[in-house]
Amino acid sequence: MQSALVIEDNRMTAKALAGYLRSAFTGIDVRLCESLAQARDQLARQRPDIVLLDIGLPDGKGTALLEEPCLSGVPWVVMITIFDDDEHLFAALRAGAQGYLLKDETDERFIEALKGIVAGRPPLSPAIARAMMSHFRPKLPRTDLSPRELELLQLIADGLSVRAAAERMGLASNTAAGYLKTIYQKLQVNSRAGVTRKAVELGLVPPV
Repeated sequence: MQSALVIEDNRMTAKALAGYLRSAFTGIDVRLCESLAQARDQLARQRPDIVLLDIGLPDGKGTALLEEPCLSGVPWVVMITIFDDDEHLFAALRAGAQGYLLKDETDERFIEALKGIVAGRPPLSPAIARAMMSHFRPKLPRTDLSPRELELLQLIADGLSVRAAAERMGLASNTAAGYLKTIYQKLQVNSRAGVTRKAVELGLVPPV
């Protein structure tokens, strides 16, 4: 990888993403754009080896750019987003994205995902990879759990504490606790034992 373009309107996030790219690919030239308009102008002058593309931009959705000629010839276009739902994920993949990474990943996990590109591994957050696998499994009873919530549920059902599960997922403990509270509400349970039992009943996790 010799050149990269980061299309992200939040400057702090954009700088962090540029740092991840430089850590993953030594000597890479990274350019930053804050909007679709700036990106189109930059892409008209240069075709980078990889583009990190935010979904929510000031002048439109990043996924719109995937269908434009300006991205033709770019080997890797990776969506960088906070959205972990199926609608955004599959819309991006159908439009041609080659990867999908969540912004709340740890620095280490993000960099490793980018490094994996050289070995031919598509850059996907673990929660997103699980969501893709679940999409093609036989349909289970509807729970409305997001990929992040499902990932936490599986870890809790495996016996991890909220703190340990948060560390595994690269989240703050209070964020994981918030996810667990939402899981309780969605599954209509009020204890760890109850949530694990419900998860087994629904086929979301294997029985112990």
